[in-house]
Amino acid sequence: MKWMKLLLVFSILWSSQMVVAQDTSNKSMWKTLAKITYKKEYDEFLGFKIDKPVFSEPIQKLQGKEITIKGYIIPVEGYKSHKEFIFSAFPYNMCFFCGGAGPETVMEVMAAEPVKYTADPVTLTGTLILNADDINSLMYKMEGAKLISQ
Repeated sequence: MKWMKLLLVFSILWSSQMVVAQDTSNKSMWKTLAKITYKKEYDEFLGFKIDKPVFSEPIQKLQGKEITIKGYIIPVEGYKSHKEFIFSAFPYNMCFFCGGAGPETVMEVMAAEPVKYTADPVTLTGTLILNADDINSLMYKMEGAKLISQ
């Protein structure tokens, strides 16, 4: 009987560590994406200097790779459907567009299938594309995204 209690306690502890590990990996992905610097560069079209992102080596290694990340769908006007949306590390009231975070905390998503809007966090997987040159797009994009959990 005593060994059954120990086994139960061990299994509870093990499962809670697995949840913590999943949460940590998600936070570490956003932390990795935050490892950027900026350089001032003159833009001939605009006629003034702009801040261009300089991606760290860990971020560069993710270019074109499939990543899994948890975050929030940000409802933005102008997007055609739920296959194209903005994804954020933070809820709408704390996201980059509301002034509560930096541009490294959001990404453009092009989903393989429509994703229904929710205010709750969701987990997506897809191919990460880095953008340092197109000032009309965010610096991170996820292509072929699929909803993992809602």
